[in-house]
Amino acid sequence: MTQVEMAQVDELVREIARALVDEPGAVEVEAVNRGENTVLNLRVAARDVGKVIGKQGRTARSVRTILGAVSMKLHHRYTLDILEEDDEE
Repeated sequence: MTQVEMAQVDELVREIARALVDEPGAVEVEAVNRGENTVLNLRVAARDVGKVIGKQGRTARSVRTILGAVSMKLHHRYTLDILEEDDEE
């Protein structure tokens, strides 16, 4: 797994989220590498959380499906966590 590939996956999630929300400037993606798994923490403004989750989680599930396809191609597992802008870890 190269840094370039990881950065491309981060940017993919960032651009998808920016297209969905009302405050694209508040979108942040942080990659946390945990061995064979990389967790992508997606932070959006509090009022945009529903937009990236979607009705009954459909939008979030779709983004996770795309990450699953990327994971298969790159032989590295990606998971997505959606956080509000002010959430603490």
